[in-house]
Amino acid sequence: MISPELLEILACPACKTKVVLKEDKIACTNPACGLLFPIRDGIPVMLIEEAIKP
Repeated sequence: MISPELLEILACPACKTKVVLKEDKIACTNPACGLLFPIRDGIPVMLIEEAIKP
């Protein structure tokens, strides 16, 4: 799936906060933002337009 090394360098494009793997999505750790980004074919789609709002 997504390597820990990749997660370390990724950040939320909306608020620049650290992200974590949550089930089958990449999740922003900022509670005020909380966007969820899909993973398609093993590649995180870190586009704000593609994010799921909490």
